[in-house]
Amino acid sequence: MKNMKKNIAIILASGSGKRFKFDIPKQFAKVAGRTVLEHTIDIFEKHRKIDEIYVVINPEYYDFFLKLYGFNSWRKVTKVLKGGSTRQESSYIGISACEYQNVNVVIHDAVRPFVTSKIIDDVLDALKNYKAVDTAVPSVNTIIEINDKNEISDVPLRKYLCVGQTPQAFDLQIIKKAHEMAIKENRLNFTDDCGIVLHYNLAKVYIVKGSEINMKVTYPIDIYIADKIYQIKTLDLDTDNETDLKDKVIVIFGGNDGIGKAIAELGKTKGAIVYSFSRKNGCDISSIKAIRNSLSYAYSKKNRIDVVINSAAILKFGKLSNLPYEKMDYLMRVNYNGNLYIAKESYKYLKESHGQLILFTSSSFTRGRPFYSIYSSSKAAVVNLTQALSEEWFSDSIRVNAVCPERTATKMRFENFGYEDPNTLLDPKEVAKKVIVLINSNITGQIIDVRKRNYDAIT
Repeated sequence: MKNMKKNIAIILASGSGKRFKFDIPKQFAKVAGRTVLEHTIDIFEKHRKIDEIYVVINPEYYDFFLKLYGFNSWRKVTKVLKGGSTRQESSYIGISACEYQNVNVVIHDAVRPFVTSKIIDDVLDALKNYKAVDTAVPSVNTIIEINDKNEISDVPLRKYLCVGQTPQAFDLQIIKKAHEMAIKENRLNFTDDCGIVLHYNLAKVYIVKGSEINMKVTYPIDIYIADKIYQIKTLDLDTDNETDLKDKVIVIFGGNDGIGKAIAELGKTKGAIVYSFSRKNGCDISSIKAIRNSLSYAYSKKNRIDVVINSAAILKFGKLSNLPYEKMDYLMRVNYNGNLYIAKESYKYLKESHGQLILFTSSSFTRGRPFYSIYSSSKAAVVNLTQALSEEWFSDSIRVNAVCPERTATKMRFENFGYEDPNTLLDPKEVAKKVIVLINSNITGQIIDVRKRNYDAIT
């Protein structure tokens, strides 16, 4: 363990945002309720392999950032540095601030808030065999080279072209030497750290695959796009990481049928202590009192509640114009208000245990479905609720996530849609496996995809 390298993330947030055309630099623009920079720092803060974070800030916004820092509970941010007038200078400031010798530095643009944990894992893994690592995706466009007369001078073969992203990662001594050589030669026009290493032929640069979603917020329209991505952002979990739940106390609302029942059964086999509540045993989640009594009962048995799950919902097929108001109100109380009630009543228990609230949304949240408008619109609201509460409760060490299964073979679905080919539907047990993994994860604020088909989720 003595030779274990520290992994230090350097977040470059010193840009002035000249192309952004807003009153503030792009890293301080708000997306999904928080600044772009806050979203970016959170990803590295929550990554298990990152030891420390240095933030390099535009000097004019140094005090502004310190206020943001005060509102967040980042434990890994150990240095806040005033940046330079160029990216190259700011990068060197961050690199020079490293006080250790045996270090990997992971340099990342503050305005790429959708970098994934997998990309960070991949660049750090690549550093075991290389001294310099870049992130890139294949170019889907033909790139043309032009001359000073605005004429095409070359059309390189697309199969050899990639679009560079960040993070870029390096052995500290290599990247520090590259910068010092550039400074000595007064070459101050580099816009890429890997480019400096290549220019001085100090190391081979290995490429790891980036992600199309790892966009760079550069223009005003990018804020709009980023906001939409946060609305539909989902994450997939690998069930190979499934572990036991020994002695965890789990309360499940809607736990006597369908997905909730599958979670309860699997949870028990994993060693969890499970309390299931539903209309079948007298708990209608449209009733605050019923929720309060159920939670109180579960807590009285073990003096703790680690996880609260709500999979209860009602899907009523038909036109909104034909629904009586009393029925509409009840559907809303179950499908949306019930989540609010459960969240509020669970808060004190989950704060005590540093636990997790898991809600359920549906694939219909991305676009409202005709003939079950209340159900699909409430599922969209659950996504927003999950994202909001994860930030509200972050300082209380309460995680909040939502699970988004595809069409699942449940009694509720059969009652509303009749016979469907079982091979096209998810098995509730598959959803339960994902939930077990989620319970043991440390993520928060995520929408967890559970899909039957094998295609990539937005991560």
